[in-house]
Amino acid sequence: METGIKKEELLHAPVRHIDIKELNIVPLIDQMSGTAFQARNLARAASIVDLMQQDKECAVILTLAGSLISAGLKQVIIDMIDNHMVDAIVSTGANIVDQDFFEALGFRHYQGTPFIDDAILRDLHIDRIYDTYIDEDDLRVCDDTTALIANSMKPGAYSSREFIVEMARYIEKHHHDKNSIVYKAYEKGVPIFCPAFSDCSAGFGLVHHQWHNPENHVAIDSVKDFRELTRIKIANDKTGIFMIGGGVPKNFTQDIVVAAEVLGYEDVSMHTYAVQITVADERDGALSGSTLKEASSWGKVDTVHEQMVFAEATIALPLIAGYAYHKRNWEGRRAKNFNAMLDRQSVTA
Repeated sequence: METGIKKEELLHAPVRHIDIKELNIVPLIDQMSGTAFQARNLARAASIVDLMQQDKECAVILTLAGSLISAGLKQVIIDMIDNHMVDAIVSTGANIVDQDFFEALGFRHYQGTPFIDDAILRDLHIDRIYDTYIDEDDLRVCDDTTALIANSMKPGAYSSREFIVEMARYIEKHHHDKNSIVYKAYEKGVPIFCPAFSDCSAGFGLVHHQWHNPENHVAIDSVKDFRELTRIKIANDKTGIFMIGGGVPKNFTQDIVVAAEVLGYEDVSMHTYAVQITVADERDGALSGSTLKEASSWGKVDTVHEQMVFAEATIALPLIAGYAYHKRNWEGRRAKNFNAMLDRQSVTA
C-alpha cells in the first residue's frame, strides 16, 4: 500500500515516563478521602499501600498486567523498587520483556493515535497498542536478544525469575540502559516472576532457541516460579499485594497462600494488605474483576485492609504510588533481597 507516509513521521514523539518524585500529591489524595465514588476508593487504597510501607515486617508484592511500561509508567515502578517500596514483582511477560527490557536495549515507545488505518502501520512495520506505536523491527531485535541469552545459558529448566536475572546481567555486560525495571530489580535483589513467560518476546526467542537446540536447551519451569514465590510467603508470612490489573499475575500471587497450606504450612496468614486497580467488571465472574472480598472466601486475602479501585492504571498508579512515596514511610525499610534467598535454596535443593 503506497500512502506517502514515512515511518519516521509516525515514530517521532517518544512516550515520556511519569516521575512521581517531582510532585507531592499527598494533599490532593487526602482531600479525595472526603469525597465519593472512585476518588474515595483511591484515597483509601493509597492509605493501605502506605500502611504496607509503615509495616516493616510486610513483604510487598507488586503485580503488573496490561500495557503499563509502554504507557509511561516505567519510572513509577523503578522509583518504588529503588526506595524499597516493593520486595517482589509478578508480571505479564510483555511488561518486562517487550516493554522494559526493550527500552533498556535503547528502543522506545512512541505516542500515536488509534485513528489511523492499521493496514498502513502493518506495511510500515509499526505495531499499535491503542494510541502507542512500537517499531516492529526493533521488537524483533528484542526477540533475537532473548534467544542469544538462552543460547549463552547452561541447558536446563529455569524459573522465569532466573532467566530475568540473566537479562539484567546482559544489560550490565553490554552497557545498556540501567534505568530499567529488570536491572533495578536485579540490583536491589527484587525477584521478578512472569508465570506465563512465553507469552511475550521471550517466547519467540525461546522457541527459536529450542528449535535449533532440540536435545539440549533452556526451558522455563512455571511450577518453579510458583514454588519460589510460595517460598517467599513461607519465609515472610506477613504480605501485602498491590495489583495493577488482573490476569495471571493476580491469581498467581493470591494463590501462594493456598500453596503454602498445601505444603503443610497451615498457619500461614492470608495476605494482610491488598489493593487492586482494575477496569474489569466483577459481574461476569472473570478473574480480573473479581473483588478482594471474593478472594477472602478462598482464604487468600484478609478483609481488614483491602480496597478495589475501579480506575484506569495510567491515572491511578501514579497517584497511589506518589502518595506512598511522598508520605516517606518507606524510609527505614530494608531490602529483603529475596533473590539471594531463592538462589541459596536453589543451590541446596
